Amino acid sequence: MDIYAQKSKWKWYLAIAGIIILLLTMGFTTYLTSKLAEEERKKVEIWTQAMTGHDDFTLSLSVMQSNTTIPIILYDSETDEIIDARNFGEERDFDHDGFIRKELERLKKSGGKRIEVGPQQIYYKQSTILTLLQYFPIFQMLLIGTFIAFGYYSFSTARRGEQNRVWAGMAKETAHQLGTPISAMLGWIDLLKTMREEDEEIHEIADELRNDVARLELIADRFSKIGSAPELKEVNIYDELEACRAYMQRRASRRVQFNFPEIEKVQPVYANINSHLFVWVIENLLRNALDAMGGKGEIGAKVYEEANYVCVDVWDTGKGIPSGKWKTIFEPGFSTKKRGWGLGLSLAERIIEEYHSGKIFVKESKEGEGTTFAIRLPK
Repeated sequence: MDIYAQKSKWKWYLAIAGIIILLLTMGFTTYLTSKLAEEERKKVEIWTQAMTGHDDFTLSLSVMQSNTTIPIILYDSETDEIIDARNFGEERDFDHDGFIRKELERLKKSGGKRIEVGPQQIYYKQSTILTLLQYFPIFQMLLIGTFIAFGYYSFSTARRGEQNRVWAGMAKETAHQLGTPISAMLGWIDLLKTMREEDEEIHEIADELRNDVARLELIADRFSKIGSAPELKEVNIYDELEACRAYMQRRASRRVQFNFPEIEKVQPVYANINSHLFVWVIENLLRNALDAMGGKGEIGAKVYEEANYVCVDVWDTGKGIPSGKWKTIFEPGFSTKKRGWGLGLSLAERIIEEYHSGKIFVKESKEGEGTTFAIRLPK
């Protein structure tokens, strides 16, 4: 639990650091653009002086020709004539009645920068370099954002793949390790019955032991299916829910009321599932519900169809889940219990989403009132 709290904090720290870096970059770029804009205005003023001065024609010509970056239009307001234009493009500079005239009208409407020299007016735009410099922070932000998003996606995909391999390896090894003692226990049960054939009490105990061993076999079979594509069959969901209810109710407090659909009163609803894995998911939800209620309350289930999905809602009247943890509870290792590894809901999510192509999520939860988990299975 602390790990995920720290993980959330680090995300905020990184986001704040990124914002600070972006603000510093934008501040510095704004400073540079203001300086460059000031320099460009000075250049235009010098160019203006060169155009209006007649003492040194060579100097005027030199100053005018030195401007190769700032787009300028020299306009006579009395005659409505465009005298000269520079730095809009080699062909466009001489198109006074076409492109330059339209550009002049745009500058007038937008209140463009200008310098007046008697009846003549010099309209000018900021240079391409200045424009690019103004948009540089946005481009930089998009570039860094794309890089971070791609990196996060790549690392998340690699980490999830590694987790899947670890899950599958651990599950299969667990199933393998359970196999030997289960086989031995079955042999000992048969031997016990053979040794005391006339003792009904021993036979009754042996039968109960066999039931528990059968349960262990089921658990081993579940683990063996992790990491491989399970076989899906069309099954009545109500039958699976009833099996889960019967098993869990025998092990729950009598103060817990189970409100499950009665099979004889409902129409069958079918979905393609692997029974062993699906029952494992439901049992995990019911076990968590029992823990959340502290031995007293109600647990229920509801089955219905929605679009192309068969939906199963499992609800309880437990202590509820804070809204900020609705997604975190499915992370491996997350647990609010003093005991446990926090793997139940993570396994449930993998079983439903990866093996059944469905969805599982917290549909509703209020602290102190209860929680509803929703499972969506394709028809």
